[in-house]
Amino acid sequence: MGSSEIHKFYKKSREERIALVKEFAELSDEEATLLGTNSVLSFETSDKMIENVVGMQQLPLGIATNFLIDGADCLIPMAVEEPSVVAAASKVAGIARTAGGFTTESDEPIMIGQIALVGVEDFEKAKSTIIGKKAELLEKAKGIDPVLVKFGGGPRDIEVHERQAKSGKIVMVHLLVDVRDAMGANAVNTMVESIASDIEELSGGKSRLRIISNLAVHRKARAKAVFSKEAIEESFKGKDTGKTTEEIIDAIIEVYEVAEADQFRATTHNKGVMNGIDAVAIACGQDWRAIEAGAHSFAAFETKYRPLTKYYKDDAGNLVGEIELPLAVGLVGGAVKTNPLAGVCLKLLKVKTAQELAEKIAAVGLAQNFAAIREIATRGIQAGHMALHGKNIAVMAGAKPEEIEAVSAKMAEEKNIRVNRAKEILEEMRK
Repeated sequence: MGSSEIHKFYKKSREERIALVKEFAELSDEEATLLGTNSVLSFETSDKMIENVVGMQQLPLGIATNFLIDGADCLIPMAVEEPSVVAAASKVAGIARTAGGFTTESDEPIMIGQIALVGVEDFEKAKSTIIGKKAELLEKAKGIDPVLVKFGGGPRDIEVHERQAKSGKIVMVHLLVDVRDAMGANAVNTMVESIASDIEELSGGKSRLRIISNLAVHRKARAKAVFSKEAIEESFKGKDTGKTTEEIIDAIIEVYEVAEADQFRATTHNKGVMNGIDAVAIACGQDWRAIEAGAHSFAAFETKYRPLTKYYKDDAGNLVGEIELPLAVGLVGGAVKTNPLAGVCLKLLKVKTAQELAEKIAAVGLAQNFAAIREIATRGIQAGHMALHGKNIAVMAGAKPEEIEAVSAKMAEEKNIRVNRAKEILEEMRK
């Protein structure tokens, strides 16, 4: 297997990039062609995916390089419109790589199906009765999806909780389901619907909803990386930050601690995490809205809203970053199978299970977050972001493809990245 540490990948032509990716992931000619196709979905296919289709809304698909995850090289497909996201992830992956890259782990793929009951007169009695019939209920739910059971998944447990709503007490019954390599919504929703009438009869209540929860607290993924002092120092070579390496590390930790203390900052801190996670999820045909909802809900789970990452120093004074969040992803069903490019992106990641996909996505989230707070703690977020954003501004000002780089570079040099300035530069160049 080749290395994901590809020197100056961004300077290579499109054809050269695709050729490198094809070799790395052992793509077929057809799969490599998909990467270079601006639209892989026909109208007929997309018209069956959603309703009232009129066209396609596309995002650029980039490849983040340098990732070493659990000892294996990895190219990361990212579908995103925001400048600097792919470049930042690649940069941070290179920094982490010098100390062994990212290490990851994840929980079993357990999802929660909820049945909400109203009108239950005696909660303790209802709970005791439902738990007493747990074996029969699980067996009935198991029969709903024999294929899932065949592959080692299926219903695992039932929990009963009491909640207080404005209208009165609610009994929440949770069906825990191992969904294996699926995201799980269809299987779980079908299972809770199948046992809802039994639950009603056992509790004496009436079910008001039977649906999956996107707060997948039993299905978390974790990633960790050591950013060595030497690698951090090297990453700022030639750039005057006004800080020593030790001061940079302390400043990064302090930026993280601000997010711990302040919800307004924590929200934007976590947005930086999701810049990376969403980009990979979209590229791989995942339900990124469910991932977003689950991540932010988990950030406030049983506590105040907090960062999804944390940073501290190890005994040698190196910076350590960690992330933990629920990641309900799948390799079967949905857009993963409908969109052929999603399958190619999964092949780039070299994942064989949904857990492996979740682990790699978590690593990207950590990398993206570190990229943001590294800039905030040193040069300010605009320095790198706006330099890349300059290309978008140049296009908005009317620059032709051969003019974009020159206009962007001039604005970056002047630290004046505005449409009106881009137009002035274009006028000067064209004279």
